[in-house]
Amino acid sequence: MFGKLFRPLKEGFKGVTRHSAMSISSALSVTITLIIISLFMVFSVNVKQFTKGLEQSVQIAVMIDYDYEAAEQEDAIGLAIKNIPGVKDVTYSSKEDEFQFYLDSFEDEKTKEAFKPFEDDNPMRDAFYVDVEDGSMLESISNSISSIEGVDAVNFGGSSAVMLMSAMRTVRTGGFIIAVALSILTIFLIQNTIKLTIYARADEIAIMRNVGAKNGFIRSPFVIEGMLIGALGSIIPILCTVYGYRYFYEATGGYVISKMFPLMPCDPFVKEVSLAVLLTGILVGLIGSYFSVTKYLRWRR
Repeated sequence: MFGKLFRPLKEGFKGVTRHSAMSISSALSVTITLIIISLFMVFSVNVKQFTKGLEQSVQIAVMIDYDYEAAEQEDAIGLAIKNIPGVKDVTYSSKEDEFQFYLDSFEDEKTKEAFKPFEDDNPMRDAFYVDVEDGSMLESISNSISSIEGVDAVNFGGSSAVMLMSAMRTVRTGGFIIAVALSILTIFLIQNTIKLTIYARADEIAIMRNVGAKNGFIRSPFVIEGMLIGALGSIIPILCTVYGYRYFYEATGGYVISKMFPLMPCDPFVKEVSLAVLLTGILVGLIGSYFSVTKYLRWRR
């Protein structure tokens, strides 16, 4: 007799346990996915930083023809360069400055002394150094500068510099696409969990509908549950982001390979990524649960 009395309680307990296990399993799946998304966020932003640093370090060197070294002619050339769309800044360097820079590039004093006699008969050229707004415009701006009268030679590192920056942009875009794809995958994971929860509570939903409950009232607990699953799943990824990135930043001294590739400073970067991960978890939980419940309620009209 007591077994019959407690049977509904046992069944209810099993249902709750099964539902809790599904929620925990879904939260773990979300955790793993958000860790990967967090890694790609950190990677993509730092690649953007690398690209920006590389673009700032690459300048277009413009050598002036010997026949155009008069001040008026060089001013006209400099003005023509500044008027080219995409040019950020133009810096003038005299042939004396160029020769001194060349001498300073040698560490051996004897080598410097060997070149000293050429100072009176300076073989260098006056030059302009051009900074561009966007590294992708290096080649087109260089071609425009080459067509200016009085320009003898233009050098910007060649196609290798353009290809390197293009490759970095491709990697950054690829990281963004993968993060979006993983977010969609997370939506499906949460959607399946909520769907199982709905089927487990089919009788409760039917009772609520029979007593006149609106779809919004029925939907809201499941949507909140999906958001909570997403939020809980983001806790470990946030901790990994905060402590993992700080450790990596301190271990590398804030640079990768060389000072040409600086890492993003920890603050406020890790806080921004952590907030993005939390919002991503909540958002995918909301979307997954909303569509799952809405689809079920549409079927059961």
